[in-house]
This record gives sequence, structure tokens and C-alpha cells, in this order.
Amino acid sequence: MKAFRVATVVLLSLGAAASLAMPVIRMDFLKLTGVKKTSKIASAQCSLCHAVGTKLNPFGLDLQKAMKTAKTKKLTPAVLKAVAKLDSDKDRATNEKEVKSDTLPGDPKSKPAK
Repeated sequence: MKAFRVATVVLLSLGAAASLAMPVIRMDFLKLTGVKKTSKIASAQCSLCHAVGTKLNPFGLDLQKAMKTAKTKKLTPAVLKAVAKLDSDKDRATNEKEVKSDTLPGDPKSKPAK
């Protein structure tokens, strides 16, 4: 019984730490891109980079790869520049165009109007 309680506390602690870390990247993204808090991108919350739970969508994976290449755990202008010209979700619109058009760069169903 004691082992179960210890395992539960550890899992809850890890979950809390993960949930506290991710909003920092989201807030940095909004700040660096100048996206309005009332935009679809801001409203997307975690689904901007995540598909389900902790699984990353294509845009999240590209950001993760760019951050790893830049050897940083912070979202920086250089990281955003590295993914700007990519089309993470393969919908024929660059990530930069999607952000400027207020569509989700990790969701192929969300794309800029032609």
C-alpha cells in the first residue's frame, strides 16, 4: 500500500511539473510572434504543438527538433526562424504564413484561405 502511495505522489508530481513547464513555451510563442490573445492560435492552447496529451503534432515536433539543434530548452527567435519556412502539417502553407493567417501550423485541416 505504501509503494502505491509513493508511486501516486511521484506520478502526480511529474504531471504537475510537465503542466507547469509547457505554458512557458506557449507564452513565449505568443510574445515572440505577436499573436493576439483573442486569436485562434492563442485559443488553441496546448493543441498548437500537441496532438493528444503529451504527443506532439508535426509543428511541435519541428519546434522540438529546432530547439534541440539550437541546444536550448527555450523558444527563441532563432528557433522560430528555423521553422518559419517549413510546412509542418503539409497543407501547402508555411508555418510563418499560418501564424500570420491565424491558422494552426500543426493541423492540416486548419489552413489559410487562398
